Formats: sequence, structure tokens, C-alpha cells
Amino acid sequence: MSPGALSDRIALVTGASRGIGAAAALALARAGAHVVAVARTVGGLEELDDAIRAAGGSATLVPLNMTDFAGLARLAGALNERYGRLDILVGNAGIVGPSSPLEHIPLKDWEEVMKVNVTANWQLICAMDALLRRSDAGRAVFVTSGAAHNMRPYRGVYSTSKAALEAIARTYAAETERTAVRVNLINPGPTRTRMRAQVMPGEDPMTLPPAEEVADAIVPLCMPEFSETGRLYDFPTRRLMSFRKPE
Repeated sequence: MSPGALSDRIALVTGASRGIGAAAALALARAGAHVVAVARTVGGLEELDDAIRAAGGSATLVPLNMTDFAGLARLAGALNERYGRLDILVGNAGIVGPSSPLEHIPLKDWEEVMKVNVTANWQLICAMDALLRRSDAGRAVFVTSGAAHNMRPYRGVYSTSKAALEAIARTYAAETERTAVRVNLINPGPTRTRMRAQVMPGEDPMTLPPAEEVADAIVPLCMPEFSETGRLYDFPTRRLMSFRKPE
């Protein structure tokens, strides 16, 4: 990837304080984009900013909880005032929720996972859509999971949330098909992150690819010349998958 391939592009990344979000933010900055990094953890954002500056890039740090929907709207207003557009949106923020049989999941935990993984991404689209449409090549990438298709015991709330996220992203892709906006998904697969360690505590993390490798696969989906939309890039198999359209 050329260091200046995304020069002068504005990229917003959610969940940017660690893991895949931080790695994606750094990769986009290295490619030349100015990164608007959104996360709850201020310390993680500051570490990211240091890494981006060390790589010769630039970033704007936005400490914000994704469930602060009014805050997302204010962020969109600030981006409109400063840049008048948004070129790249990476919807990465998400939580796992409890590992439990469906009938034992507390309602508050179910609602929290849905609010972060589903509703927040819908609100992100609502807030940023007009800005993406003002770009000459708006690109949106949402981070999903194999759990959206491979249902396993005790992971019901997470699987449900990711299946819903995919439905939102594919709907948005269909609604923007005749515009310059392209909307896609990426399934990272098992990745060396804190979230993965939370779900699989007995797993050796060194057997998994690092977040940086997934980030390197996200960047091409954000390029102006990437013209596919409504697709899912499956990182474990390196395949760009399409969904069958209704007849």
C-alpha cells in the first residue's frame, strides 16, 4: 500500500483505542488519511495518537461512548463544519456480552449488546450518511464476525447482534448503490485481541494473527478505486463474498 494512497482523505474509526480499531486507524493514517479516532478510553486514544504521529500521520481524538447518540450527531456536525464531508467510515466498536444460554441472559445485558453492536451502528449511519454522500468516493466498512453465520451454544446474543449488523450494512449498501458510497463488511476471524481472549481464555494468542494483519485487509476496502458494495471480505479465507439477491 502506497504511503500516500489515502492522502487528503478523512477517515472515522470507532472502537479505535485498541485491537482491530487501533490497528485500522494506524494503517489508514500510514496510508495518508487524517484519522478521526473514536473510543471511550482516553488513554488508549492517546497511545494511538502517539503511534500515528510517530508514523508521520495525523489524527483527531474523540472520546465518545458509541451509545451517546446525541454525541454522534454532534460529531457529524463538527465534521461537516470542518471538512464538509467524510471519505471513510470504519464501524469497528463492539462488545461480546455474556456467555450464557439464551434463557439465562439478563435483559439488561441483551439490551446493552444490541445497543452497542446494532443500534449504535445504525445511528452512526444516520449521523454520517450525508457526509459520506458528499465524498467523491465514500467508503464504509463494518466489522462483523463469523458468529453471524456460525451459531454456537452460549454465544446467542453476540451472534444475533452481528447478524443484525450485517443486515443493516447490506441494506445501507442497497440504498446507496446508485451513489458514490460503497458499503462492505469484513469478518476478521479469530484475531489476537483482548476481546478474543475474553471469549477464549484458554487459547494461545500467539497462534492467532495479530490485529495489524486484519487492518491491512481493511485499508483496500477503503480505497476510492474499490468499487464493490454489499460484499463481505472473509479474512481467514481471503475471499470477497457476495450475498444472493432476492429474485
